[in-house]
Formats: sequence, C-alpha cells, structure tokens
Amino acid sequence: MKYDKLKEQIKKSVEEFKKIDKKETIRVISHLDCDGIAACSILIKAFNRDNRKYSISIIQQLDKKIVDELKNEDYSFFFFSDLGSGYASEIYKNFKKVFILDHHQMKDKFANTTHINPHFFGIDGNKEISGAGLAYLFAKELNEKNKDMAHIAVIGAIGDIQENNGFLKLNNEILQEALKQGTIKLKKGLRVFGGYTKPLHKVLEYSSDIYIPGVTGSETNSIKFLQDIGINPKNGKEWVKINELSDEEMQRLIAAVVMKRNNQTNPEDIIGYSYILTKETYEQLKEAKEFSTILNACGRLNNASLGIGCCLDDKKKKKKAIENLSNYKKEIVNAINWYNKNKKNSNIIKEDGFIIINAQDNILSTITGTLASMLARNNEFKKGTLIMSMAQQMDNTTKVSLRCAGDNESDLMGIIKDITEKIDGEAGGHKDAAGAIIKTEDEEKFIEEARKILKEKKSQK
Repeated sequence: MKYDKLKEQIKKSVEEFKKIDKKETIRVISHLDCDGIAACSILIKAFNRDNRKYSISIIQQLDKKIVDELKNEDYSFFFFSDLGSGYASEIYKNFKKVFILDHHQMKDKFANTTHINPHFFGIDGNKEISGAGLAYLFAKELNEKNKDMAHIAVIGAIGDIQENNGFLKLNNEILQEALKQGTIKLKKGLRVFGGYTKPLHKVLEYSSDIYIPGVTGSETNSIKFLQDIGINPKNGKEWVKINELSDEEMQRLIAAVVMKRNNQTNPEDIIGYSYILTKETYEQLKEAKEFSTILNACGRLNNASLGIGCCLDDKKKKKKAIENLSNYKKEIVNAINWYNKNKKNSNIIKEDGFIIINAQDNILSTITGTLASMLARNNEFKKGTLIMSMAQQMDNTTKVSLRCAGDNESDLMGIIKDITEKIDGEAGGHKDAAGAIIKTEDEEKFIEEARKILKEKKSQK
C-alpha cells in the first residue's frame, strides 16, 4: 500500500539520520510560510530531544543562487524542509549528506533514501500531507515522544489550505493523534475567520471565506442581521464573539446565513470545523486557523523566529508574534489599496481569463501570494480567472505568484513552469498555488511570455 511505502521510506531516512555523529551540526533550511515554519519547529523539538546541534535558515524559495551559497558553507549535513524536491538532483550533486522532506511537485523524480516526497508514492502532496506533516512523521519515527507535536503539524496543514471540512488520509491520522493527545478539540460552526479575536458582527462584515448577500461588506447590516435573528451583538459594553454563542444561538445563526445565501451554489458550504488548541493560553492563538495566520505573518515579515517561538510555546515570542500580525495586516491593506488605485495603470494587465499585476516595488514581495489569494476569493473575477501578481525583491529579482479564482481546474505549477522556462526563471509550488523567482530585468519578457501562455490556456478551455 502506498501509505505504508511512504512510512517505510521515512523509517529508512531516520535510520540514516541516526548514523550522524551528534557532534555534527545539522544545517536546516525551511520555507517561510506557515507550513515551513511549523515543519521547522517540529524538527527543532525533535533535534533538541535527540541532543542535536543545528543551524537554521528560513527562506522564501530555493533557487540556484541559494544552493551555491549553501555549498560554500562549512557544514556536512543538510536538512531541507517543505522545499528541496524541485532541486533534488542539484542538491544531492553538491552536498555530502542530505535529507529532503518536501510535499511539493517535483521537476524530476530524483529518488534517494533520504529524499521523502509523497508524490513518489502516488500520494497527493497538495491535499493529503503538508511539509509539517512529513516533519511530524519523521520526528515521530525518531522518537515516539514527538507525538506531542501533532497539533503543530495540523496547523501547518491548515496554513497550506489542506483542510476542507476535515482532512484526508495522512493529515487525518495526524489530527486523530492530536485529538488523542488532547492538544486539539473540534467545534462545528460557521466557516469564518477570527472567532476568538474579532467581534461577531465584524467577522460577518469581513467574511471573505463565505459571502453573505446584504451582510458582507457592511457593518450596519451585520449588526442589524444579528438583531433580526434575536442575537444581541453586545454583551453589556463588550461586543460578542462567535465562540461566546450558545449552541442554540449558533444553530440559529447558521440557519439564518444559509437562508441569506439561498441563491448561492451550495449555501450550506458555510458549515465547517474550528480546531481549538486546548493548551493555548493566548486568545489570538487559540484557534488553529488564526494560529496559522500568525505564523504566516511572521514568515512574510521576516520574523520567522517569532513563529518558531509560537510553535515551541515561548511566551515572549508569542506576544511579539501577535504584535507582528498588525504590521502584516497593514502591509496587506497597503497592497489592496495599491491594487485598487492602479486598476487602470499599465502595470495591471486585464484580459479575458487572466490578470497580471506587476506591483514592482510598491508592495512587499513576500505578500504577492497573499494579494493574489485575496483577489481570487472576492467576487471581482469570474471563476477560473488566473491571477498573477509580481513584486520586486532587494536582490534584483522579482517574486511571482499565481492563483485561480473559484474552483481551480488548471495546473498552476505547470503553467508557471512553462512561462519561467522561456526566460530562465525558477518555478515552485503546487497545482493550486504556484510561484516563481525571475530576474527583475526580465520582467517585460516574462509578462510577454505569460500573456501568450495564459491566452493559450484560456483558448484550450
């Protein structure tokens, strides 16, 4: 069975890892998103328990330049987490001892005992297991005590959009372990973000995951909607939060939202699970989706160490990570405002079936994916519209992100790979969320190539 084969491969990889002398320092390189930070945190806990020394780097994307830099470092053992499969042949050629735990699609199927990727075994790494999930399986094989990090693997999978009213196979096994450990409990309710931190009327006003006609986008209408269904938006002087509702009030709210969405496709899609972290003391980190957003914010604002601190229960770092979230929100607001002000600017190319947004140096390069994802979720674009956003980095390169509005039927990784190959760029990602790094001087050539290929994809539908 494919799942057994993956676990057998992990077992062999751990056996290889155990051969490394404990005097050696393990060089760990992980991805800067929520999943990469969660994966790295699980490895840190496992390495600490195993009495290992390590040195960590959290990076945006692996490319030739970074491989060349690492090659010149004075380490013998390299551990790539939530990245590396796209560069496996190059990595194994240049480094003495390497471990890769990655769930992204691969350029070539470069097999090695210490190269773990679910795609080798016909397992969908986009939906069935995340980078944090692989790190967890590795850590658990190294030492059973590492089962206490199952909830962090669940957070990584949530951050990688692998949760859809529950989890598939491997992710679900990890969730069951977290439930057994008592680190997570499930609560069914509305699929909205911010239940533990925002007033209920604000959650409804800003509900980007579920559109509620006549409510979403208006504070006044959100308050009136709650009053009309007999839910007081205020409890004394304080605004009521969704997690404070009684079961009966929650049922009433769900029924009213379903009625409002009656003309929408699948109006009952609003119902889902909240993953409550039972041992978490900070309200802002109590719900796994909100925890994942804070990890993502840490990575995107170059504060990955704060995210790692959150996962390892460092109280001081948790406080700073929560503060960091407000800075991240400001950057997102800045990006959205720039987009709204520049819709008619030549830097935004809108054609049938796709849009290309070249923000140049006007937004942070680390949030091109966030911007594209937010635009993909609002009602501005028809389902199936491909959204490409670009922003420049400090090292004369440009970060590119590609997303799809609504249900995605395209292979975004395949598309961005086709475009970047024409101009010597570096592509990475998944079928549903892909990205690339190109030289800033090649932006015009890239956009020209992107327009051509995106038009072709449109005509093939």
